[in-house]
Amino acid sequence: MTDDNNDPNSAKTLFGQRRELPEADLTGSPPKGKRGGRSLLWAVLKWTGLAMLVLAVAGLIAAGVAWNHISKTYLQDLPQVPTRQEIYASTRAPAIKFYDMNGQFIASRGPQYGENVRLAALPDYVPKAFLAAEDRRFYQHGAVDPWAIARAARANQKAGRVVEGGSTITQQLAKGMFLSPEQNLKRKIQEAALAYKLEQMLTKDEVLELYLDRIYFGANTFGLDGASRTYFGKPATQLNLSEAALLASLPKAPSRMALHRNMDKALQRQRLVLERMRGENWISDAEMRAALAAPPKLAATALANEGDNGYLIDYAQAEVLRMVGANSPDLNVTLTIDPRLQSAGAQVLRRIIEVDGKASGASQGAMIALDSTGAIRTMVGGVDYTKSVFNRAVQAKRQPGSSFKPFIYAAALEKGVLPTDTRVDEPVKIGDWEPKNYGGKYAGTVTVESALARSLNTVAVKLGEEVGPAAIANLAGRFGITTLPPNPNLSVSLGAYEVPLIEMTSAYQVFQQGGNRLRPYIVAQIQTADGQVIYTHQTASPLPAYDIHWASMMVKMMQKVVTAGTGTRANFGRPAAGKTGTSQNFRDAWFIGFTPDYVAGVWVGNDDDKPMNQVTGGQVAAAIWKDYMVTAHINLPSREFEWLLPDPEPVYEDDPRNGFYEGLAYEFEQTERDAAPTPQPLPQPPMPDVVEPETEPAPN
Repeated sequence: MTDDNNDPNSAKTLFGQRRELPEADLTGSPPKGKRGGRSLLWAVLKWTGLAMLVLAVAGLIAAGVAWNHISKTYLQDLPQVPTRQEIYASTRAPAIKFYDMNGQFIASRGPQYGENVRLAALPDYVPKAFLAAEDRRFYQHGAVDPWAIARAARANQKAGRVVEGGSTITQQLAKGMFLSPEQNLKRKIQEAALAYKLEQMLTKDEVLELYLDRIYFGANTFGLDGASRTYFGKPATQLNLSEAALLASLPKAPSRMALHRNMDKALQRQRLVLERMRGENWISDAEMRAALAAPPKLAATALANEGDNGYLIDYAQAEVLRMVGANSPDLNVTLTIDPRLQSAGAQVLRRIIEVDGKASGASQGAMIALDSTGAIRTMVGGVDYTKSVFNRAVQAKRQPGSSFKPFIYAAALEKGVLPTDTRVDEPVKIGDWEPKNYGGKYAGTVTVESALARSLNTVAVKLGEEVGPAAIANLAGRFGITTLPPNPNLSVSLGAYEVPLIEMTSAYQVFQQGGNRLRPYIVAQIQTADGQVIYTHQTASPLPAYDIHWASMMVKMMQKVVTAGTGTRANFGRPAAGKTGTSQNFRDAWFIGFTPDYVAGVWVGNDDDKPMNQVTGGQVAAAIWKDYMVTAHINLPSREFEWLLPDPEPVYEDDPRNGFYEGLAYEFEQTERDAAPTPQPLPQPPMPDVVEPETEPAPN
């Protein structure tokens, strides 16, 4: 008999009876019997788990595909993050101090940097002001803040435009150090990737310090300490709460809210910064009220501007960076500018345009002057640099009109034309083009010399046609003019092609220098901040551009423009030569001229190309040139162009029939004399004075 009590496969029922226990199912299936509910639950759990596993795998695959797409589309050209040492030693554009020819300080350019800041040395409220303005949760999130991104997206959607950004301070630092400022998805993804790499390399404090050292504050100033010194004249360690909050308001829009330009807008944002600091319990109510009640005062240096020197400093800075590169050390640069003449040029340009502006219809002007070595002594790019930084002496290209005619005549001399040769001033038609003289009048037969002095358009066109436009372009190129095509059309004879004032003025210097070309220059010397000389201008041998005999003839002809032609208003009682110029419909008026000591060019007109009130180059522009030259020649002896040569005598070839014709003429003359009675002498009227036009004939 079997002992059921010891049977492990049996069990007692509630009433003491035994029953067989089912054998264990090792297959994993749920037990049989009354288990329908548990079986269903088991199936649901099993298939749910399987589905989740499938979804997880699919998600991983999708994530891999997405990451592969992002890597190929957005991260292929991701900038390489330098090493920690390279980050702290990264190069920057040089700060440049400019001095005039006498060694007097003019201005500083380039980024202004202060000392690197350390959080431990700053008042506690200074870094907190920037955290309040830019990234309040900086110490609570990683390189990217998803909550800030969501908050910005919500605010931007509500406003219908971008009103808030979600970038962390680390992202802003990455963008400023490695990326362009453009706003697009690729840049945002790269910004996040670079921010992650930065935070792997640097601590949070180090990121914040680097941010404060590199951020832009407007006014060409970088870094917190640089901004503090620029705007308030003191280091960042001495900032008070009001000043710190005001500076923290700038990085959002540094140029638009630069304190010397838009203090009111910056103060509005300063209040927001202070309110956020109060909301974070970083300052008390009393501290906030005190900061708002005492708005910061800017240092006098923050309000200073470069005035009339702004145009030349822009030009000089570009020249220096071209010569030494953008990553050079801080520099001290001596310029060729004569401060007395620079001031005189700016004042006379502004005065005459302001006085004559309403009547003449001219609102802008420009001037440049070179000494006899090519050194730029004066550069005035406009009437008011604070209103317009566009340098019309260098950047503007305008039609020179008749001031281009000397190059036509110079090309004609190369082809054998002489000043004493004659041409007929008469109506001209070339195809459909009918160039006319000013006023529609014609002088008949005139010498080439007289045609230039009187600026006769028809004679200039005839000479241009004789020598050919290609020869004119070739000569202009040798003189330093770069804007003409190799084969211009014949309108080049009347100055229809646009040229910068600096090139026109330098080209006239070829005449002054007897046919030699000098390159204009403004940088005399460059030193590092510690005094090491890295560049000194050496006047190179002049480039031969034109024969001295022809140059001599051209100077003499151009002298008559000033003494008896269209440029008489430029005459200031010394040997001088030049040419007036007026472009189509009186849009541009020029006078360019020279003495043995200086060559100067003046342009007058309007930026919008609006025609002036029949203003010619012999009027406003010539008056500006004259007043400037009077100042420039104070204490200089009056002297002639000592290198001028005698004009060549006209050469005629003898005709072998001349003897016969001369004898025949003599016989006719003798016969007539013998037959005619002796006449009584009559009184002769006085010869009339030759009156040259006072205005510039302009091309139509």
